[in-house]
Amino acid sequence: MPDILLSHSDHKILVVEDDRILREALRYNLVAAGYEVVVASDGGEGLVSARQNSPDVVVLDLMLPSLSGMEVCKALRRDGSILPIIMLTARDSEIDRIGGLESGADDYVTKPFSMRELIARVTAQIRRMQMIKSISQNTTDEILDLGELVINRASRNVTLNGKSVDLRPREFDLLTHMAANPGRVYTRDQLLHDVWGFEYIGDTRTVDVHVRWLRLKIEEYPARPKILGTVRGVGYRINV
Repeated sequence: MPDILLSHSDHKILVVEDDRILREALRYNLVAAGYEVVVASDGGEGLVSARQNSPDVVVLDLMLPSLSGMEVCKALRRDGSILPIIMLTARDSEIDRIGGLESGADDYVTKPFSMRELIARVTAQIRRMQMIKSISQNTTDEILDLGELVINRASRNVTLNGKSVDLRPREFDLLTHMAANPGRVYTRDQLLHDVWGFEYIGDTRTVDVHVRWLRLKIEEYPARPKILGTVRGVGYRINV
């Protein structure tokens, strides 16, 4: 795995938060950590800013005026954007966490949170994207052919029996990572480390949720998966 050198000053963070005090605290701490920061105070402004300013990470509140965080997230994913999105919310129920992830968010942080943790998560998302770019630039195997399932790394396109499969960015990253080594068993912790990022601070259930979504899209019978298998008590693998 390539070494990734991270220079914060080269990266722009978009903060979309309607609470002025929290928005300014986020701006202050991210700037102090060396990031360039752009802010927006509602969902509509945040969506426009994300499209115009090309941020490296979006820190996005869930409950926003104009458009909710989920609506902003879904709109960006419909655009085809793969930029990392960290959702902020005061809600800590499993339903709300899954809802945020289903809308296309890459990470989920519950208020109140420490600024140190938030910055670590931002850094982890940037590092993950740099790794993806580095791997795609250095790989000689752009096409992963698994028979009925074909993955094009360069175009980030997946086809199943010749038909295009619409995957969210993290679903694509997870599938591609495992498909590069079919038959290898990955633990949930390994997948969190490899796909979500070195410093990812999260629940391994995140992996299970994404595997379930993938199976709904690539398996004929998701309850009896043939492609993305479970190794009971260990983790997951791409069956060969």
